[in-house]
Amino acid sequence: MKKIIALVTGGYSGEAVISYKSAITVENNVDKQKFEVYTIDINPHGWVYKAEDGTSIAVDRNDFSINLADKKITFDAILMCIHGNPGEDGKLQGYFDMLNLPYTSCDAASSALTFNKRYTVAVAAFNGINVARSVLLIKDSFTNADEIVANLQFPVFVKPNNGGSSIGMSKVNQPSEELGVAIEKAFKEDTQVLVEEFIKGRELTIGVFKTKGNIITLPITEIKSKKDFFDYEAKYHGASEEITPAEVEESIAEKVRAAAKKIYVSLNCRGVVRIDFIYNADKGEPFMLEVNTVPGQSDASIVPQQVRAMGWTLKEFYTALLEECFL
Repeated sequence: MKKIIALVTGGYSGEAVISYKSAITVENNVDKQKFEVYTIDINPHGWVYKAEDGTSIAVDRNDFSINLADKKITFDAILMCIHGNPGEDGKLQGYFDMLNLPYTSCDAASSALTFNKRYTVAVAAFNGINVARSVLLIKDSFTNADEIVANLQFPVFVKPNNGGSSIGMSKVNQPSEELGVAIEKAFKEDTQVLVEEFIKGRELTIGVFKTKGNIITLPITEIKSKKDFFDYEAKYHGASEEITPAEVEESIAEKVRAAAKKIYVSLNCRGVVRIDFIYNADKGEPFMLEVNTVPGQSDASIVPQQVRAMGWTLKEFYTALLEECFL
């Protein structure tokens, strides 16, 4: 008998546009012989399922169900496809936990932790993972950039502390008026801003997931941005070159894989996550940048590239994620 799956997409943030693209890829590749899939759009105007005739049917939030032709549809599991709030920050996970509904992502605590970049690097550093030095700015208490200039070496990255897709992110090469502009830009996206030292090196990113009790690392991707850094345009509008699998020495690849697995365990991750690193040749070590607990699945996204490079189909991959969440 087929499992009934809710493919949850949309969200309340600017990343919703990427979520909708991811949902198309996922829906087109879920094994329809094993799973009956209903795409649920969660957006600021409501939670709805759009029927084949175009009718929008509201989700009953009491038990996360829908009614089709007087038939109540309940779900066996949730296939999480929301980037940003509320699908990547733990809010939906907490809601689904209360309903005893399994889902294909990290739990509420791990999602909330990893959504906060500062908390993520702090926990990673505590567990022996290399991270860049950084300063956290709080909007209500921030007065000037003197602390940043005094405590960090430039260049620095300025980015919203919560969120993803590089929205609101800037690179500042030296203390100047640009720093204030970058901080103001980031504060438009979040009440907390992370200012992080630039680490010179190769940008490597790797997907990690768990299946049948085993933690699997996907082939590494190297990102070569055509811009000064891997920003929103580079990620989603072709302003970067993504090489999968990355052309790196096995000794480097093994260090990245080992660090990725350690992070996955340390942060109690579930489902598939993508972890971004900078490999610094001078120190011979990878430095973790951030953890994406609901990585993009659109045609332009990295994880689908890595899955294919591993020799799997996306159908096999999404089946593995769904079957794992039932364990």
